[in-house]
Amino acid sequence: MSGKSDPITLRLLKGFALAVGHTSVPVCSSIQRLLVFLALQDMPRSRTYVAGSLWPDVTAARANANLRSSLWRAARMGHPVIDVTARELALSRHIAVDLHEAVALARRLLDGSRPCDDILGMRTLEILSADLLPEWPENDWMRIEQEQYHQLRLYALEAMTERLTSAKRFGEAVAAGLSAVCTEPLRESAHRVLVKAHLAAGNRAAALRQYEQCRRVLREELGLEPSPSLRALVPVTHDGPDGRRPRLQPSGA
Repeated sequence: MSGKSDPITLRLLKGFALAVGHTSVPVCSSIQRLLVFLALQDMPRSRTYVAGSLWPDVTAARANANLRSSLWRAARMGHPVIDVTARELALSRHIAVDLHEAVALARRLLDGSRPCDDILGMRTLEILSADLLPEWPENDWMRIEQEQYHQLRLYALEAMTERLTSAKRFGEAVAAGLSAVCTEPLRESAHRVLVKAHLAAGNRAAALRQYEQCRRVLREELGLEPSPSLRALVPVTHDGPDGRRPRLQPSGA
């Protein structure tokens, strides 16, 4: 049975969800916006700052009134979701936020001085394969946060691919690389780490196919060719004019 002692979790990856224990809690849109904003701030903020950020297109008096209304509705939910003082607001310190865990995982993967063997697994890959509230209505503060996390998780997926490749866990390395490529098909660095994973596993044909895919999307979407550093990973020859299907060079070429 759920109660106030049950853990409260806030999901922001893939989509919004608030749960107490194993029970989902319905949340109206105004409270969702407030909870998401406070979770993204991850620190106490003044009432004036919160009101002005969430309702930038109305007067300060109207924005403060909207904030008071949202806080009143949040208090009536029956669960401690917001820590409120006379001047500041913060997401309740007792709420576990999936985004905070994802950011911590990403930063750890990107820190070359820290070992990551304990987090190189499918759970981390699943967490980093989801974007921040991808279907939410666009606004300035959310768009900035979404892009920052999007870039962070892509770099983390690439770092994860490289770490798994170094550990000779090639199947998992390819899965992480594919997640990065699927998320951002025009990102050459994602293709590069995936090609390296295939080559380390001895799968030259798979590496060549990945190179061809990268070359095709860059040319069709941007009119660009792969960089010399990527081309150097997969030595190829071309039969005839540039743009023909590449093939692996014969051994010893």
